[in-house]
Amino acid sequence: MQLDDLYRQVIMDHYQHPRNRGQLEGDAVSVHLHNPTCGDDVTLQLAMDGDVVRDVRFQGVGCSISIASASMMTEAIRGKKLDDALALSDSFHRMIRGEETDSEDLGDLEALQGVSKFPARVKCALLAWNALERAVGIEKNRGRGTDDGDGAAGS
Repeated sequence: MQLDDLYRQVIMDHYQHPRNRGQLEGDAVSVHLHNPTCGDDVTLQLAMDGDVVRDVRFQGVGCSISIASASMMTEAIRGKKLDDALALSDSFHRMIRGEETDSEDLGDLEALQGVSKFPARVKCALLAWNALERAVGIEKNRGRGTDDGDGAAGS
């Protein structure tokens, strides 16, 4: 089996059987982002235990890349400190933009590296990660203001 075929299988598995899809009850940071270009839509929720992501869920609709990326991200950040989740997000952003990164840090997320060859799909892969970065910012600024977490997708 070729590596590209394996990556394709990983992406399709996360698309067809997304992990951590659903809604958190109780105190959770929630961020909703929408990509007006393609219609992808994601709401990400983080439940924290101090500065550690205790639980994470997402809801949304989108293409296989968008859903698989969100599913894979939730698995990758659960149990991580916020700063470690942000560092992973930075590595993922660099990989998706075709920049040099340490693939060992990314694990299964490396399956999405081929997206960098398709500029129209980059925003699809980054949507949930952009929501994560916004959610981390909200969590870090809790008590210093409010942010409803709604917004348009950016990259």
